[in-house]
Amino acid sequence: MRNILIAAVALITVVVAVFAVIVSMQPDEYEVKRTATIDAPAAVVFEQVEDFQRWDHWSPWAKRVPEDKEQFDGADRGEGAIYQWASPDRNVGAGRMTIIEANPAEYIEIKLEFFEPSEATTTTTFDFNAVDDATTEVTWRMSGENNFLSKAMGLFMNIEEMIGEDYERGLEQLDEVSRKQIEDREDDEND
Repeated sequence: MRNILIAAVALITVVVAVFAVIVSMQPDEYEVKRTATIDAPAAVVFEQVEDFQRWDHWSPWAKRVPEDKEQFDGADRGEGAIYQWASPDRNVGAGRMTIIEANPAEYIEIKLEFFEPSEATTTTTFDFNAVDDATTEVTWRMSGENNFLSKAMGLFMNIEEMIGEDYERGLEQLDEVSRKQIEDREDDEND
C-alpha cells in the first residue's frame, strides 16, 4: 500500500512539473488583431471610436452590459475619456477603458483594465488608414503580457480566436454605423 501511495505522489509530481514546464514555454506576450475596410472617411470612423457613448451602436459587447451598469467619466471623447462597465455575463465581466492617446482620424490607444472575472490590464489600439477620401482601413489590436495563469488558460482556450471573432463582428458593425452616419449627414444637407 505504501509503495502505491509513493508511486501516486511521484506520478502527480511529475505531471504537475511537466504541466508547469509546458505552461512556461508558452509565449510571454499575446496579440489579437483584425483589420477591415470601412466605406467611410477616416474622420467619420474615428468619431465612432473616440466617443465611448457611441460604442453602444457598434461594440460587440454593448448588448451584454445593462445600461444601468455603465458609467462615463473624464473627457466627453478622445484623450481622457473613461468608460466603466459591470455585466452579469462572465464573458464581459467588469472593467474600465481609458483613452490615453487620440490622434484625429489616425490612431487611438486605450488602456483596458479588467476587474472581473479576473484582473488584467492590456492595451487596445485602433489604426485608421485612409485608403481614399471615402474608404478607411481600420486595424483593431489588443496586446499585452501573458502571466502564468494566462499561459495556462491558453492551453485550453484560443483567446485569439475568441476575441478575434468579436473584433470581426465589431468592425462589421462599425462599418454599418459609419455608413449610416454619412447617409444621415447627406440627408440633413439635402433637407
